Amino acid sequence: METREVYKSANETDALRQFSSGDLVDMSWFRNWLTMIEDAAGEGRRFSRVRVVSTPLSDYSRFGLFCSEYTNAAGEDIRYLARHDAMGLPDYDYWLFDSRTLVRMLFDEQENFLGGEVVEDPAAIVNHNYWRDTAWHRAVRRDDFAAQ
Repeated sequence: METREVYKSANETDALRQFSSGDLVDMSWFRNWLTMIEDAAGEGRRFSRVRVVSTPLSDYSRFGLFCSEYTNAAGEDIRYLARHDAMGLPDYDYWLFDSRTLVRMLFDEQENFLGGEVVEDPAAIVNHNYWRDTAWHRAVRRDDFAAQ
């Protein structure tokens, strides 16, 4: 689940600038991620996530929506959940791997990604699976969200 308003990544700086100014966006920076998703999907592995976003969308969230068209085409299923519909869900980012491994994402005050903290507590993993499923149920498919 992704809950942040902004993610700082040097890899996407030029593409975000291009997108924000209405220019053609060079997506070459994204190729490795897309290839990884395509390969994993080809092996039968599933990638999915829910993005919690404020409405109206910020430029950064609109950029994320634009990029998710590529990741969905590669085999990932990204869904969107308006922040006002995320009541009772965590306000931090985390990933679940095979519903058994929980990694809480860590960021500094400047929005830089610091790494992930593996959480091994079984009760915490169960709770995060519940929250993931709740978010998934409330969320809207990427293409439907983009059409709104």
